[in-house]
Order: sequence, then C-alpha cells, then structure tokens
Amino acid sequence: MNARLSLHTRISLVLTGLAASLLLVLGGVWLHGARQGIHEEVEAASRVSEQWLKALGGELKDAPAERLLAVVRPLGRIRANELQVIAADGGLLYTSPPPTYKAGRSVPAWFTALLRPEFVPRTLVVGELQLVLQPDPSRALIDAWDDLVAMAGWALALLGVLFVATRQALALALRPLGQVMLALDRTGSGRFDTRLPAFATPELGRLSRAFNGMADRLRAAVDDNVRLDTEREVAHRMQARLEDERRLIARELHDELAQGITAVRALAGAIVQRTAEQPALYSPAQSIVAVTGEMQEGVKAILHRLRPLPGASFGAALERLLTAWRLQHEEIDLQATLAFGAAPVADELAQAAIRIIQEGLTNVVRHAGASRVELALGRCADALQITLSDNGRGRDGRPSAQAGSGLGLAGMAERVAALGGHLEFTTPAGGGFCLSARLPESTTMEELS
Repeated sequence: MNARLSLHTRISLVLTGLAASLLLVLGGVWLHGARQGIHEEVEAASRVSEQWLKALGGELKDAPAERLLAVVRPLGRIRANELQVIAADGGLLYTSPPPTYKAGRSVPAWFTALLRPEFVPRTLVVGELQLVLQPDPSRALIDAWDDLVAMAGWALALLGVLFVATRQALALALRPLGQVMLALDRTGSGRFDTRLPAFATPELGRLSRAFNGMADRLRAAVDDNVRLDTEREVAHRMQARLEDERRLIARELHDELAQGITAVRALAGAIVQRTAEQPALYSPAQSIVAVTGEMQEGVKAILHRLRPLPGASFGAALERLLTAWRLQHEEIDLQATLAFGAAPVADELAQAAIRIIQEGLTNVVRHAGASRVELALGRCADALQITLSDNGRGRDGRPSAQAGSGLGLAGMAERVAALGGHLEFTTPAGGGFCLSARLPESTTMEELS
C-alpha cells in the first residue's frame, strides 16, 4: 500500500502522525490535570458540606430524630455529596435522591477508572443518629468526558486540516521533482538531449546542474560510441571492398596474364624440343622459356600477395585488431596469448574468430568496467579455442554506461552455431566475466590452380 502513495502524501502522513502524537501527549497532560481538578473540586465541596452538617448537628443534637429528618429531607444532595441518615440500630432512615444535573448519563468505565479519585466517606454523630456524607464525582466526570469529546473532535478536525494543507504545500514545493522524473524517463528511453531548467531552490538547482552534466557526458559517450561503430563499419566495408578488388585483380591476372604466359612458355618449350639442331631457333626459344618461367614466378608471387592462402594473414589481422584496441583503450590492460601455430586457418573460421574477439572486446568497454582483459587463442583437438576474460562487474544486472543494441552476444552465438561450434559464458569465482568459444576446423583450405 505504501508503494502506491506519492511522496508528498507519505510526508504529510508522517507530519500528521507527529502532530497526533503531540496531541496525545497534551491529552495525557490534560487528563492528569482533570483528575486533580475533580479531586480538589469534590474534596472542597465535601469539606464545606461537612462543616455545614456539623453546625446543623450542633443545633439539633438534642432534637428528636423526626426533627433532624425534617430538616435534612428538603436539602437533597449537598454539593456533589450523597447524604445518608442511619439509626442507632443501623437501619437506613434516609438517602438523598439521585442527581438532577445531566441526569441519566454516564461515562465509559475505562474513563471512570482513569479519572475517578478515591474519597473517604465522612461520618457525623448527631444524638442517636449518624450522618454519612459520601463524595460523588460522577457529575464532574461527565463534564470532563464532554470536554474530552469536544477537544477530540477539534483535534481530529485540526489534524485533517493539517494533512490537507501539508499535502498541498508539499505538492507545490515538490512539483519540480515531477520534471526531474519526466527527464529521467525521457533519458532512459533514449532522449539524450533532455535537460532540466535551472530551479530557484538551491538543492534542486544542484540536482538540475548534476543531471544536465550527466546528460552531457552521456550524450558525448553515445556520440563517441556511434562514431566508433561508424568508423568500424566503414573500415569493415572498405576492407571488404578492397578484398573484392584484390580477388578480382588476382582472378584477372590468373585467367588472362598467367594463362597467356603459360601458353607462350608451352609454345617456346615445343620449339626447343623441335629445334635442337637449329641453333638460330633453339637458343632464342630457350631464352623465351626461361623468361616466361620467371614471369610465371613473378605472377605467382603477385597472386599470393593479392590472394593469400586461406587464413594466412589471420595472425597479422588479429595483431592489427589488438594493437588498434590497445591504442583506443589505454586505460585497460590487454594481455594476449596467441598460439595457433603456423598452419593456415580457413577464411571462414578466421573471420568468425576475429568477429568474436572484436565483439567480446567491445562488450568489455561497454559493459564490464574492467581494468584488465586476458585473451587466449590456440588450437586443440582440431578446433580453434578462444577464451576472453576480464575482471569487471560481470553480470550484476546493473545498466551499462554505454548501452548497445543488446544483440552482440546473440549474434556471436549465431555465428558460432553456424560453424558447428560451442559458446559459453561464465562468471569466475573471483568475479568478472569469461567468454569461451570452440570453433571446429572443418573447412578445408582452397588451393590455387
């Protein structure tokens, strides 16, 4: 229930509760004073009544009982005291009638037990009769109860007014917090251009400046991240275009120039075989065979540079990737152990490995908050094994400082699955995050003709 109440409503309830507690304390003080007041009032009335009866008894001490009763009966109740006349044999001759003030009313038993003082009956002997004066605070208790009910009603009305007034005042004072919450919601949904106005209240002004500064840094970080992604995508596209051009040139050289040179060498070789006894033709033909052989070796070298064996440049490409990453993120210590041997790696496998390492390092920057990264790449059991671990926050559920699309790990898993490999994410005992990928070497190398 408390989670559904607004902040100003909860603060108003707290303040109203404090005011109610103060009123309860004041009510306790009032009850104590009321009890003393009732005791003093009834006690004073009893002393006056006792003195009056003593004076009356002195005048009627020798009078017959009928004379005393005739004088007492018209008096009724004597100032909050009940009067009884008792004969010498203990019989009750007379009891004063019930009170007429607020007749028929009573107060709750707990209130009576709380406020009723203790009184001692007063007894006077007049001749053969006893006059017993019994103090009766019941009417004073009713007056106190009426005062308490009236005060409780006013107190409840005051608390209600206090709650409403406090809630309205807090709603007005905390109105800027609604702007803050709206700004946070808009920023959380990707509106990084959201800014708060400068509030007049010093505390809210500091909050506004802090939020705007955070939004500026977040916007700059997002822009940098977008720029890096764009640069990486442009570089990837340019590299792919260059690779296409190189393959096209290599194919043209192979299909046109290399085939022509091979044909010329074959013809020159045929001439050499048929002109062994003709020095004028034999020697030039041998020269043509030698030159065309050198040309074939040169074209072959050019073809190898333009179109290397599958995976032959994997190590160099990986070193370039790691070097560039270290330059961009000098605050993170990257330790790499590359031990995949001299054997070439298939193109598809090499590309997948580079993409996995690239995405893993990107996630370290975006999400991990790590200061150290360890990369291990090697061969084991006809498979390429990649392990990338960091000492960052791991999967703690908190949002990252640089939010990506959220599809990096999913794309990585799809790439590994397409090659029939295995991908695993673990959290080491000491903290951090560990990525482990196993890519089987099922692709055979393409041989040049």
